[in-house]
Amino acid sequence: MMHPILARSARLALYLALWLAIGALLAVLLAVQIGLRWAPAALLALPIAILYAFVCLSAWYVSRGMPLAATGAIQIVATALTASSIASAMWVFAARLWADWLSRRGIIPPLERAAGAYALLSALGLLLYLLSLSISYLAAIFERTRETERRELQVQVLAREAELRMLRAQIDPHFLFNCLHSISALTASNAAAARQMCVLLADFLRESLALGIEDRISLAREIALVGRFLAVERVRFGARLADAIAVPDEAGCCLVPPLLLLPLVENAVTHGVAHMLEGGTVSVSAARIGSRLQITVQNPCDPDRPRRAGGGVGLTNVQARLTALHGSDARLTAGERDGMWHVEMIMPATDDRGSTPGQQTTAREASALAGS
Repeated sequence: MMHPILARSARLALYLALWLAIGALLAVLLAVQIGLRWAPAALLALPIAILYAFVCLSAWYVSRGMPLAATGAIQIVATALTASSIASAMWVFAARLWADWLSRRGIIPPLERAAGAYALLSALGLLLYLLSLSISYLAAIFERTRETERRELQVQVLAREAELRMLRAQIDPHFLFNCLHSISALTASNAAAARQMCVLLADFLRESLALGIEDRISLAREIALVGRFLAVERVRFGARLADAIAVPDEAGCCLVPPLLLLPLVENAVTHGVAHMLEGGTVSVSAARIGSRLQITVQNPCDPDRPRRAGGGVGLTNVQARLTALHGSDARLTAGERDGMWHVEMIMPATDDRGSTPGQQTTAREASALAGS
């Protein structure tokens, strides 16, 4: 396993610069201790400081071989003292060899009072190695904490993705069952309409499956899928079902979870227009307001219609998906006002920057599809 300092040249350069500063301090101490001038003292101190810099890198491997969580305190202290003593002794020995070599060539005078200097080096070597070992243990603790946080975040992301897959898996059967019931009702009264509905349903399911595997799609593509669904339902309801879709381009390019609007539009048809003798209009509008995307679905509702307990599968599903994706940044409200059922969603607006113009379906095209 490569040492993290050796893995990157920038880290190694910073590390060596720090040890050069330590070498300069050591040169001052040696100049005071044995009476050397600054230049010979620097020539003696700087090379052995750089040498000891690489010796102290071994502290990282000691900390990895004896982690705090799996090693007793006494064993760690004993190992630290032993390793630092060995490293310090090696450093003093190397310093003596270097000093003798410089002295024999007349670069520095003979070290008559070298005993004090070597004692200073030994003590300093112990302290520097123990400091390196302490920093290595602190780095290991920080790395372990960051790894734990990363794993916790990964678990949260996986849990959220699993929840979203489960919620999305509820949508297709819900729509399929309702459409099959509609086809079943038409087979006895209008076989041609039932066949047409089967063809439209096949197109709708093909498109919904293609969109359903994506994480996010543009609102315009979602609106186009809504148009296909309304075309299927219009075979059954005929002129009783109308639609009004108003989604400007700046809102249509925003990203939303796939199949987000379909449960709301399906509810608008099944539990709204279907209970009105004269039918009604399903309205879908969207607006981008600053950094927020607002989507509204409206439909007429019969005040004497059968009441359902709770908000229904579709509404609950949409609420759960918004919460899983955006938390408190998204909001869904639903209620009845003046004979109309209103559902409003507000969520963060994210542009569809990745799609090419040819891949985007504009809101006007979606509205034309819904009205066909």
